[in-house]
Amino acid sequence: MKYLVTDDSKMARKMLIKSLKELITNDIEIIEATNGQEAVELYKLHQPHICFMDLTMPVMDGFDAVKTICLYDNKAKVIVVSADIQDGSKQKARENGAIGFIKKPINAENLSTMLTQLELS
Repeated sequence: MKYLVTDDSKMARKMLIKSLKELITNDIEIIEATNGQEAVELYKLHQPHICFMDLTMPVMDGFDAVKTICLYDNKAKVIVVSADIQDGSKQKARENGAIGFIKKPINAENLSTMLTQLELS
């Protein structure tokens, strides 16, 4: 399965990838993007099974990237991973098409909980 991990922080991407690898032991391909624009381009190119998206990034933020990806593919599975846990941000992310929201810092436990809730694991 393909996963797109989008965050401008290299450390945040590494933590998410580490958590993914702890949970998923079968065939896994991870694509990394450093901003929303890259995420949109890589999503179109690779068609990942799940996309993880930060909200606060340069070039194109996560809100716009989620919306663009979900307009491109109405079956896209985008999970927001962000420190911005305000209700307004969560609501906007969902309105733009995100199917889930994980508060940073991410770890295998909260990732597993989200994937189980969404029946994606």
